[in-house]
Amino acid sequence: MPKLPAQYQNMQKRYKGLMKAVENLGKATRAAGPLNEKTSHLVQLAAAASVRSEGSVHSHARRALEAGAKPDEIRHAIVLLTSTIGFPAVSAALSWAEDVVVDRAMRK
Repeated sequence: MPKLPAQYQNMQKRYKGLMKAVENLGKATRAAGPLNEKTSHLVQLAAAASVRSEGSVHSHARRALEAGAKPDEIRHAIVLLTSTIGFPAVSAALSWAEDVVVDRAMRK
């Protein structure tokens, strides 16, 4: 598993209870319905792209890959947003997701 971002690690140290609650909330929301783990992370990836959160795009792209998503599925989940969030936001999110895809390919 890749090393967590420094900011996330800092928050885990500083706000242990809060971060545990956030992690548990994520687990509970994924368990609350019929979507599988891969699809759940693709949905969360799209949401992260729509709010222009580079860290969350990295995180959910990585987790979607770990759950079995193909790089083209990750790209498509973002490209689908073009008419909703606009081309510039989609382009930025694609570049963030590509960071993860390329890094994973280099590790293999």
